[in-house]
Amino acid sequence: MGKKKMQFEVQSNESIEDCLNRMKKLGYTPIRRTEKPIFQEIKKGNETIYEPIARQIIFEGTLIE
Repeated sequence: MGKKKMQFEVQSNESIEDCLNRMKKLGYTPIRRTEKPIFQEIKKGNETIYEPIARQIIFEGTLIE
């Protein structure tokens, strides 16, 4: 069959629940959740500021035997 572990990213057009349902359909169960902030660069004069604008959520899934 497929890989034993796979990563699933929550897409911008889906909810966390949609992502978990997509995992289940493919035969995976979530074992870990990772969140990474997405930053935007803002220049103010000579200064550069990084502001978080969104977050990327990734679930690691393992194959249901």
